[in-house]
Amino acid sequence: MKHKTFRAPKGYLKEKVIAITGASDGIGAIAAKTFAAFGATIILIGRSVPKLEKVYDAIESAGGPTPAIYPICLENASEHDYLKLYDNISEVFTGLDGLLHSAAILGERTPIENYAARSWEAVMRVNVSSQFMLTKTMLPLLRNSENASLVFTTSSVGRTGKAYWGAYAVSKFATEGLSQVLASELEDTCNIRVNCINPGALSTRMRALAFPAENPTKLKKPEDVMPSYLYLIGDESISISGASLDAQ
Repeated sequence: MKHKTFRAPKGYLKEKVIAITGASDGIGAIAAKTFAAFGATIILIGRSVPKLEKVYDAIESAGGPTPAIYPICLENASEHDYLKLYDNISEVFTGLDGLLHSAAILGERTPIENYAARSWEAVMRVNVSSQFMLTKTMLPLLRNSENASLVFTTSSVGRTGKAYWGAYAVSKFATEGLSQVLASELEDTCNIRVNCINPGALSTRMRALAFPAENPTKLKKPEDVMPSYLYLIGDESISISGASLDAQ
């Protein structure tokens, strides 16, 4: 499909402001660096300040627009924390052109019968509730954009449930549902489009936790699927909403 082979032109995201959760590591960090390379000002959202600062430095060293850092622990964040985050961002930026939900935790790989309630709740808070709260809070800024793109990260186990994937799989089903509800609600009411992207099997820390015996050298890297991310976050996908795309 077009998004898998999309080649973004120079300056494709120039003057756009894009927020990314999970920007301190993995796909989120690579997306931040990639979007910045095409001209976007990135709002780096994550838990680890040192890791966020490392991504910040990489963007600046590469000549990208100066990013912003907003640390937040999604597992423990309250509604007040999200409102404070909105206040901080709105003091600097009048609008938000993109929001990529990349943050997620794996949780346990075990039968539902043995799943620890505390672990289940942590996965749901990070993978689902934080997306709801952050999206709800940021909608006014997204509405201020001429064409805003809201992108959720999904998974194949969020479409067909598989044994032992527990809360992670259920959270991705919820992600698909939240995306579809938002796409339907926002259709013909504003210029915000809502889509999901399934990055597929990539050489990341989370993948290594899920498949410790797997050879990571046989997997694609996050950089390899960035064409699909660029396609969805930029104006090339302006007519698409309510879709769930596979990056591989």
